[in-house]
Amino acid sequence: MRRMIFALTASLMLASTPAALAQTVGFAEAIKILAASCGSDIEKFCKSATLANNGIGQCLDKNQAKVSQKCNADRVVVRSLIEERLAAQAAAPKICARDAAQRCQGVKPGAGHVLRCLLKAQRTVSAKCNTAIDLAGYR
Repeated sequence: MRRMIFALTASLMLASTPAALAQTVGFAEAIKILAASCGSDIEKFCKSATLANNGIGQCLDKNQAKVSQKCNADRVVVRSLIEERLAAQAAAPKICARDAAQRCQGVKPGAGHVLRCLLKAQRTVSAKCNTAIDLAGYR
């Protein structure tokens, strides 16, 4: 029975891996995550630090040995997810260029017009483009 539970758990974890890898976060979500896991460390070690010029981040780096493992671990994950989102935002226009040409003919480029068109046409847009839009945080 234990083997079955272990096998089921392992298969669920493997099945969920692509979704976990496909996740990104925006700055608002990052702040929520870091406030929850680093709030007490910020209060304890970085009370006088400010958000300006990444003062709190620099303070946490400086006190990394004293900061909780959860805070240090979440900072690494959040930094990675933000970098992935920024990369996805840079890549999305190229990935969606064909869909935009096919689905958004006559739409004036700029000011998010093409993105709004692609969002509206979600059902007919390619899976790659829809994934790029999701990873970029546009939906």
